[in-house]
Amino acid sequence: MKNIFSESLDMSSQRSLLRALGWTDNEIQKPMVGIICAQSEIIPGHMHLDMIAKAAAEGVIAAGGKPVILPSIGVCDGIAMGHSGMRYSLPSREIIADSAEILLRAHGFQAAVFIGNCDKIIPGMLMAAARVNIPSIFVSGGPMLAGRVHGKKTSLSTMFEEVGAFNAGKIDSEELKEFECNACPTCGSCSGMFTANSLNCLCEALGMALPGNGTLPMVYSQRLALAKNAGEAVMNLLKKDIRPSDIMTPAAFKNAEAVDMAIGASTNTVLHLIAIAREAGLTKEQISIDSLNSISERTPNLCRLAPAGEHYIEELHEAGGISAVIKQLYDVGLINGEVMTVSGKPLKEVVSSARNRNTEIIRTVENPYSKQGGLTILKGNLAKEGCVVKKSAVDPKMLKHSGPAKCFNSEEEAMAAISGGKIKAGDVVVIRYEGPLGGPGMREMLTPTSAIVGAGLGDSVALITDGRFSGATRGAAIGHVCPEAAAGGVIGIIQDGDEIEIDIPSCSLSVKLSDEEIAKRFATFTPVVKPVNGYLARYRASVTSASEGAIFKKS
Repeated sequence: MKNIFSESLDMSSQRSLLRALGWTDNEIQKPMVGIICAQSEIIPGHMHLDMIAKAAAEGVIAAGGKPVILPSIGVCDGIAMGHSGMRYSLPSREIIADSAEILLRAHGFQAAVFIGNCDKIIPGMLMAAARVNIPSIFVSGGPMLAGRVHGKKTSLSTMFEEVGAFNAGKIDSEELKEFECNACPTCGSCSGMFTANSLNCLCEALGMALPGNGTLPMVYSQRLALAKNAGEAVMNLLKKDIRPSDIMTPAAFKNAEAVDMAIGASTNTVLHLIAIAREAGLTKEQISIDSLNSISERTPNLCRLAPAGEHYIEELHEAGGISAVIKQLYDVGLINGEVMTVSGKPLKEVVSSARNRNTEIIRTVENPYSKQGGLTILKGNLAKEGCVVKKSAVDPKMLKHSGPAKCFNSEEEAMAAISGGKIKAGDVVVIRYEGPLGGPGMREMLTPTSAIVGAGLGDSVALITDGRFSGATRGAAIGHVCPEAAAGGVIGIIQDGDEIEIDIPSCSLSVKLSDEEIAKRFATFTPVVKPVNGYLARYRASVTSASEGAIFKKS
């Protein structure tokens, strides 16, 4: 792929502007590589990304390219959690994708290195890579180390649950402060198998990142070496003309879904994989929520990291990382090893030397945590288009549950009831009008789920919502209920006391109402429309349902 500015006399004016940047003749002749970097001082996972970008640039230079570092926005979901700011998190994904597309295409870049670390940034960048389709590679900033309180490892999810414990009178303010000061000890993406780390791991499974991308801790110097290797690798991709369309194939997405199930990743991965697949040109027949259960049925759950278990990402890295997981799945025929990767080699070669160094962290296929994957899609009269639950993080007592609905039209209403002691064992908390359309923005419900767990109700209370959950959520938390309330879904006409039936092993979510009663309620039903302006108003006018990845409508 030729540098459009390097030779033609017609490009003299453009070259004069490159010279205004201080570029030399030699630099102007080199392939231009855009390094999209989401560094900022408000996201702990992104504070150090300028170092990662610099390392990636050194790799590009070493391989004969001209790197140019470019900006990207980002939202810290943890900081945005529990208030109106969370409405901007998922919508930011579309801005990230659009802005990367604009920067790369407007300036004639020949290749790209994408550097992000947190929840919406990685999928937004993957969407842009699929759309622009120039040789591209991903390198994350790496996870933070787990915290320690009273000799026990902790994370952000622990912190949210301790707030719930404080509100329930189980700990005092001094103990809460101790957790606050020690839960997140370094910068990096939060230390459990939350959304950010889930997606950084799945970049390896998709073939869009080098081994170690998802698990190598931020504080290790190897992280800088990985970034340098990524810079060199993208130049090799450019030389061989290997593009995202050659890598993000239907088989690669199936691989990502299988790894998703094996590691018990965040429920948000369902939303994002579909969105990325649509940008890559894949159809509903090739990837949809309906294909996930069949993959889950044949894929064993090999890892249970926080919040589903007591292990953290740093331990997964020490055990062999995602390559060790992929190798085990490949050895039993659950992974297509022929797919291309950003290393320029097929996946089976990339993981050929991987070893499982700790079978407690990465269980063997013969001794999994469960024979089925960590995520399950549920359907029923309450979710005709589907919803999702992280089954691996659900207390076994709650895999089947029936209880009375307690209905709320916002996260704030639900939190007031939970904090006020109005939720009792056996209840099913219903939070609606928090979907992509109704929120708008599809907020994460980590605060109420953590409050439920912190109050000691995690094994007796379920929560269902047309919103979504942080990867840090655990418990019987069922999200992405579609159709959402704002779109005329059944979740909008549920009343307090209606019996909700949850049967995760049977993939079912229903409300015990006759078709006649449902029709009667819909006859007088008018969805709530929340007042918003600015970007959220434009987002609401364009967004599709969660079952479609909450992408924008195609014109």
